[in-house]
Order: sequence, then structure tokens, then C-alpha cells
Amino acid sequence: MLLVGLGIFGYSLRNVKLSSLLRDLANLRWQWFIIALVCICMYLILESLVVKTFMADRLSSFTFKDAVRVPLIEQLFNGITPFSTGGQPAQLIAMLQSGVDAGQASSVLLMKFVVYQAMIVVSFIISLLIGFHYIAEKLQALSLLVIFGFLVHFTVIVGLLMIMYWHSFTKKVVNLCIAPGKWFMSADRFVKMKLNLDTKIDSFYQESLKIKSEGVKMLRVCLLTICQLAFYYLIPYFIMRSLGVTGLNLVMVTSLHILIVMIISLFPIPGGAGGAEYSFSVLFSSFIGTNSKLVLAMILWRLLTYYFGMFAGMFALMIKPDKKI
Repeated sequence: MLLVGLGIFGYSLRNVKLSSLLRDLANLRWQWFIIALVCICMYLILESLVVKTFMADRLSSFTFKDAVRVPLIEQLFNGITPFSTGGQPAQLIAMLQSGVDAGQASSVLLMKFVVYQAMIVVSFIISLLIGFHYIAEKLQALSLLVIFGFLVHFTVIVGLLMIMYWHSFTKKVVNLCIAPGKWFMSADRFVKMKLNLDTKIDSFYQESLKIKSEGVKMLRVCLLTICQLAFYYLIPYFIMRSLGVTGLNLVMVTSLHILIVMIISLFPIPGGAGGAEYSFSVLFSSFIGTNSKLVLAMILWRLLTYYFGMFAGMFALMIKPDKKI
């Protein structure tokens, strides 16, 4: 992924004079860039607080250091797997290394995922109302991706809510949807798949009962998660300020970044490589006057939102958890 990233950066710089890029970098207003760096750090710290909040009454020996390892390792494995599929199992292994029971760890990660998805959908709805018309005018193809991305995330949260509140009905719907699978696989394989799905739905339903019984804790986690996302979504604004870009609309820039994140989630390449850089360049080109500044802004944004987490995750892998025997 590092080689892919270097290739994309090199391609983006093909029409940029090195002297212009170095001049923009030399004139960088570091105070604004440091704020952007603080934002990504706060994003990771707040996610650590979410994990710690869930674990507070489950395992007293689970320290904040153990909690910090979880999102950092998640960032690494999200960044190197298609559709960020490696993040969840990597978090589970990190919690097992800290002495957390597998069932408790799965429960915590499940609740964390539900809250995160819900807050993402809320953020997307707000950003669609504010910034979608801009994308529709700027590039119609991106607007279609945004709609599709929103539908994917919305379907996920609706599916989770259906399991939580209409458990039996959801099982019937799922079984109906997988029924055509009988035509393409052996009977034994189909039965195993059906039993596996039923088990997962039942497991999630049991965990959802715990979620509904911990209202105060869930409210606290929701507030932490929305603050976490806010810090992440603000990063492009501070990067552009560090490059001397003025007259920016904070709400519009933040809304566009939310929509970019939605688009990235649709690309099967790890980290949305290629699609992320292209989306950023297209949507923020009207805010940044010169091509060299636009490319530099894209590189700085990618370094903070993607590579910073990956390297932090590599470092977290080398740190031993505070496991108590």
C-alpha cells in the first residue's frame, strides 16, 4: 500500500513543478497543520475512550493503554484490507491479548460498531443536505457514488435495527433472501450457511438486549463518537488553512469531507487508494487556487487520515498489553 500510495502521489505530481511544491511547503503555516495533526490524534484518543467506557464495568484490569492499542491496530488492518474488512478481527485479537474474554470482546466491538454506524449515517444525512448540491454541480458521477454510499451505510444500520427490534421477522427475510443459494451450492453447504447466519443474528439480538439496557452508557458513547467523527471531518479545513487558503466555509468544507469519506468506503482497494485522492482533488479544487497547493493539500490530508494511522498501528503492534494473570 505504501508503494501504491507513492505511485499515486507521483502521478498527481506529474504536472506540478517541484520548485512550486517546495515553495508551498516552505511557506506552510505550521500552527494550522499542527491543529490538523491534533485532530487525528483526538480522533484516535476518543475512540480509545469509547472502548474504555464499554470495558469499565467488564474488566477492571483493562487499562487505557490497552484501550489505545485497539483503534490503532484497527487503523492498520483497515488500511491494508479491501473494504476495511480486517479492522474488526484485528481489534478482537488486540482485546484478547489484553486478557478480555472473547465473548465480552465481541460484545464490546459489536456495540461500538452499531454506535459508529449510526453516527456516520447521522453525519451523512446532515452533509447531504448541506453539500450534495455542490457535488451534483461539480461532478455528476461523484454524486451517484455518494447516493450509493449513503444507501449502503443506511442499509447496514437499518438491518442492525431490524435485528434489534424485529428479530423473528428479520430472520425470515434473511432466509428468504438466501433461498436462491440452493440453486448454486450443495445442500450441505447451504444448510451450514443458513445455520451460520441464524447463529450470528441470534447472537447480535442477545447483545442488542444489553445495548438497550445500558441507556446512559450508550448516550455517553454516542457523544464521544460524534465528537470523534467531528475531529476527523475537520482535518481538510485546517490543512487548507495551513496552505494559506482563506475565505473558507467551515461547514461546507466539513460536509464535503464527510461525503468524500462516504465515497472512499465504496472502493474495494485498501484505503480507497486512487478514489480518495481523486475525490479530494475534484471537490476541493475550487477552494484552492493553484495546482501545486491542491496536490500538496491532498498529500498532507492523505498522510494524516491514512498513513498516520497505519504507522501508529504498526507501533501499537510492538507494544505489549498490560495483561494481568
